[in-house]
Amino acid sequence: MKGYVNIPGSIYCKLCKECGARPVIARVEEIGYVVKCSRNDNHYQTMPGLIDIDDWNRHNTITSASIDFNRSPMMAW
Repeated sequence: MKGYVNIPGSIYCKLCKECGARPVIARVEEIGYVVKCSRNDNHYQTMPGLIDIDDWNRHNTITSASIDFNRSPMMAW
């Protein structure tokens, strides 16, 4: 057994902001479950308990400021 469950593609979840991997759900002994990066255990993972994809999405948001400091916030398309 692989020890984790792949999150179905029909469920919206952001990719890991460190490496771009899709997260998985892993069981943590008797405590519950965590949503974590599928490639690296040192990247962000949710607190053990219920499956919290909302927490994962909040912590893996990349703001526009962290991507490009030269972008004008008043850009009109």
